[in-house]
Amino acid sequence: MSGANYFHVDVFATGPLTGNGLAVFVDAATWSCATMQRVAQEIRQFESIFLSDVSPTGAAARVFTVEEELPFAGHPLLGAAAVLHRIQAPAVAACSWTVRVPHGPVVVKTRQHDGHYRCEMNQGRPLLGRRIATSQLHPVLERLGLSETDLVSGIQAQVISTGLPYLIIPVTANALSRARIRGDDLESLLGAAGAKFVLVLDTSAREARTWDNLGQVEDVATGSAAGPAAAFLLQHQLADARPPIEISQGRFAGRPSKLIVTQDGERNLWVRGEVWPVVHGTLDFEPSSTPPES
Repeated sequence: MSGANYFHVDVFATGPLTGNGLAVFVDAATWSCATMQRVAQEIRQFESIFLSDVSPTGAAARVFTVEEELPFAGHPLLGAAAVLHRIQAPAVAACSWTVRVPHGPVVVKTRQHDGHYRCEMNQGRPLLGRRIATSQLHPVLERLGLSETDLVSGIQAQVISTGLPYLIIPVTANALSRARIRGDDLESLLGAAGAKFVLVLDTSAREARTWDNLGQVEDVATGSAAGPAAAFLLQHQLADARPPIEISQGRFAGRPSKLIVTQDGERNLWVRGEVWPVVHGTLDFEPSSTPPES
């Protein structure tokens, strides 16, 4: 592993080639924003994370999708912490890291276990945003191919954030299977409601789906949405705060994943999952010499 600066890991996984894939770059201090964006587009994972100022206690990080930079993300922080454990403390059983993203510092705990890592991040207390009346939800439902009859009766959609604001829409199991993003103006509709992304949640089965806002890629396991989803369930007394809350995702993308959320005594939400190594290596080009996009 000497000289390795690129790692591919699977997050919220049960083994290699399960869960949500992630590219982690550990020596990106001199990389420009444009270079990181282009590398993310080259790798074409749902998200890629770029680390700098790596130390025995943590690192600074920037997260990119193929379209944009995000101030916060879930599975990239778990995956990055597992890589930090691997390269900074390979002989230590358990560690705690602080990963600094634009949203703020995030504490991630890691533990080695039979060739993989069990990782848990503190998403803090959820920010409960506005509730959206059904009458105002119709344009978003139309973009999802859903209607008012697909909603869970008596529960309003709501914007909740633990770093990224999601519009959480409670739906029936049948509606979850049919949901698809149609059209190219969903992001503007979500922005008007104070949200960045939409999360469609089957509150009975505790199963969720979310996509990029053009609907081109369905996310397999969305750590940044797990905290808000658990907060939504807790707020409506659809889950007990004492045992862990297990949220399913990725079944419709062919990569079933499990995201576990617990609430501590200070009402902080901790999101955990397993991280499995897949590939590590070195770059065959110098990022600082990457030509500008034509």
